[in-house]
Amino acid sequence: TAGSIDLPNRGGGTVFTLKNNCSDTVWAGTLAGNGPQLGGGGFELTKGASKKLLAPAGWSGRFWARTGCNFDASGKGRCVTGDCGGLKCNGTGVPPVTLAEFTIVGHGGNDFYDVSLVDGYNVKVGIRPSGGSGDCKYAGCIADLNANCPNELQVVDPQNNIVACKSPCDVLNTDQYCCRGAYSMPQTCFPTNYSMTFKKACPDAYSYAYDDETSTFTCSEANYEITFCP
Repeated sequence: TAGSIDLPNRGGGTVFTLKNNCSDTVWAGTLAGNGPQLGGGGFELTKGASKKLLAPAGWSGRFWARTGCNFDASGKGRCVTGDCGGLKCNGTGVPPVTLAEFTIVGHGGNDFYDVSLVDGYNVKVGIRPSGGSGDCKYAGCIADLNANCPNELQVVDPQNNIVACKSPCDVLNTDQYCCRGAYSMPQTCFPTNYSMTFKKACPDAYSYAYDDETSTFTCSEANYEITFCP
């Protein structure tokens, strides 16, 4: 039945509930790394609205919020942050964007999930597991990073509001800030003054590429609520 995905997880897949707690409409973006594209790639979430998506075992991918979007009847248009080429995303969101990332392993295996600021930040995001077993901690970035964003990383809208905070890699584009080249290993890529600003604001979120230890969470056979602006 249509309501059956509200039942506890019994090996029928994982239910993601995307919820908009922001003061304005956001447009969710979805991208699958492995498995089907969920929710058609993207959809509108008015203030207070939520939408359930069912992912099969083995699914991996990411969710994010887009802000300031304008789409025509055919789904063509742009967003101020998180843009992905149209209402239904056919690729990843343009940084800077706060990402909720998942790898759903399936029966008995651990799911892995995190909130990532490696591509920058646009809105607060929280991930709450339910009905699972194991560690199953809340993961999120619930601080307003835009308010503390260093000048050189700020993205402003036409009204001069700070709407996103770029990653240092995006702005400075050096191997050190992007963890590539000689810096492409955990042994050589360390936190930077910028990533530490992100980490201080959001201790549970990935602040740079090798921030695994404090930022990757596991749970088994859970469903997940992803809230924008928790």
